[in-house]
Amino acid sequence: MTNVLGVINLINEKPILKELTKHRCLASVPFGARYRFIDFALSNLIHAEITQVAVFTKDNGRSIIDHIGSGKEWDLDRYDGGLFILPPVADDAKLKGDIQGFYDHREFFERASADLVIISPGSNVSKLDICELVASHEKSQADITVVYRKYDGEPIQKPNYHQVVVDKEDNVRDIELFTAPQKGDLVCLETYVLSKPLLMDLIQTCYENGEYDFLRDAIKANVHKFKIKGYHHRGNMIFIHSMDSYHAANMAMLDPDTIRAFFYSDWEILTKIKHEPPTKYGQTADVKNSFIANGCLIEGTVENSIIFRGVKIKKGAVVKNSIIMQKSEVEEDAVLENVIADKQVAVTQHKVVVGTPSHPTVLSKKEII
Repeated sequence: MTNVLGVINLINEKPILKELTKHRCLASVPFGARYRFIDFALSNLIHAEITQVAVFTKDNGRSIIDHIGSGKEWDLDRYDGGLFILPPVADDAKLKGDIQGFYDHREFFERASADLVIISPGSNVSKLDICELVASHEKSQADITVVYRKYDGEPIQKPNYHQVVVDKEDNVRDIELFTAPQKGDLVCLETYVLSKPLLMDLIQTCYENGEYDFLRDAIKANVHKFKIKGYHHRGNMIFIHSMDSYHAANMAMLDPDTIRAFFYSDWEILTKIKHEPPTKYGQTADVKNSFIANGCLIEGTVENSIIFRGVKIKKGAVVKNSIIMQKSEVEEDAVLENVIADKQVAVTQHKVVVGTPSHPTVLSKKEII
């Protein structure tokens, strides 16, 4: 799709997973032993052969820049088009919303050789068929297409999501902001398709009117002015809105059918390549139903766990129902159960850390216990 520009919008990231986003943006949160959330958005675009992708960052952008680099793993390190990382022009404290971020980089949009623009967040764990989405948008002759999905997660209390109201013909009649959806409610995935001229006009008009939120001021405010259609995403997706849902989403990857559906069926989810040796299993290692990345040393017991690259689990240590991120070490005879350990955590000998599936214990980056 040479006429389509992909935009990954990190400016309006929700304040969830706070324990894991002190030093990184939400889109760069690790997932599934070797991936980051943003890998899904990038891979969905690349599957549709979109070769122009812009990533609008806000705060804590270093981790996302380090992860995606030149875009080589996604075939975006190219002379024509490729990957563009667009940080805020204003200080983060002065950035009023994503429309301001788009406005400050309006020359980029003007230069982009594209007729259509797809805007999506960087934190949806989802396989969205962009080709099918664009075909639906063009067939309906909509001005704007809004992607939604029926909520199928656990009931939540915090108003983390926006809901789409559609009629029988999938015309968007309203968007309810900051709701706590229940099963069956239609959640806005903050993914939109529209023409570049319309996007430029909306950015200019909203900015001049002192309106800075794209969903609220460009989409919701115009549901009766433009032809806005809904697109029901029925592909694979997991809703992540809290530490317990993040823990559960990772644990779901231990099911072979689930991991194949998310990472390998239809199209592969691509990620940054690190050239590391295979994991070494010692004579005392006892591993059951776990997803373990390369470069690890396993000498203890690991059950029902997600183990990222370069982790060391020493003799006598026990790790169950846990997520252990890159370069962490669990020393001899330590016990971790229902734990989320961020990068480079050190658990010393004989320490016992136990949480529950609904309230996993989180160990911060570089924490020593």
